[in-house]
Amino acid sequence: MKKPIKYTNEPLGRVSVVEDFLPPPGDLVFHEDTEKVTITLSKRSVDFFKREARLHGTQYQRMIRALLDRYSQAHARSEKGK
Repeated sequence: MKKPIKYTNEPLGRVSVVEDFLPPPGDLVFHEDTEKVTITLSKRSVDFFKREARLHGTQYQRMIRALLDRYSQAHARSEKGK
């Protein structure tokens, strides 16, 4: 059990108001152009992503998209150096 917090009425010292530094909610939405495709994957791969998505509280399609995005970014950079 945690020790209870004991509050006292002591001076806090020098206090200043901090301006709101958080962006508005609209700026937090990540927009990226997407394109719908149809792809056939192995049952083993889909089952893996579904299982991992459940464990991490996300969507399996989002995980697959992130994997493909990282793969293509990594190889696009390596192609530029050739």
